[in-house]
Amino acid sequence: MNALRGLPFATMSLAAVMFSPALGQAPANPPAVVVTYIEVASSAEPETANLLRQIAAASRNEAGNLRYEVLQQIERTDHFAILEAWTDARAFESHAATAGFKAFRDKLKPLQIGPYDERPSVALSLGSVGATGSAGALYVVTHVDVTGNFKDETIVMLQKLADDGRKVAGRFEVWQQGNRANHFTVNEIWRSEAALDEHISSAPIRAFREALGPKNGALYDDRRYINLETK
Repeated sequence: MNALRGLPFATMSLAAVMFSPALGQAPANPPAVVVTYIEVASSAEPETANLLRQIAAASRNEAGNLRYEVLQQIERTDHFAILEAWTDARAFESHAATAGFKAFRDKLKPLQIGPYDERPSVALSLGSVGATGSAGALYVVTHVDVTGNFKDETIVMLQKLADDGRKVAGRFEVWQQGNRANHFTVNEIWRSEAALDEHISSAPIRAFREALGPKNGALYDDRRYINLETK
């Protein structure tokens, strides 16, 4: 643990997960992944979308960036999300310290009606890290929260879910939150709503949801998005 002393909070959180025995055969240096949720006033929707497109374009040019996607929720268009992947936690920390990112946060702040909900994580199951959705793709970002005593068996369930899901989806990943090891993000891309609906109605997914139900610490929070840059 001495190697972690003095690191920033987000880096410590990621490092703690990376060295967790619950990950089993996880690579020694998995990429740092981050999901961020943003809520703004309805009147600020166009301005927020423009700010997000700008920070995405700039961030993809930074050293260590593997993926940077900015999303808009379909059901509530004043809700946005950022999905990003970096070579390691230090690359993410360097990004957060740039003048461009700080300016983005300053411009976004007066538009927000909720906190900048940034959740540094580590990938438990990851597809092609640089792949993104094509034009018109449907993104699904799900927050899974289970009570602590069910964490390890939930990891096994989610890893199998992702392994099976990648056979039919354009992306199917599971991320574990750095500072809350019993919180997870399931990150999916589907070619169409019909393909997603067929998947979630299938017997294996019904069985997964049934088995997960008693373990849940909160509602199974799945949200549908479009990519602001390819819509």
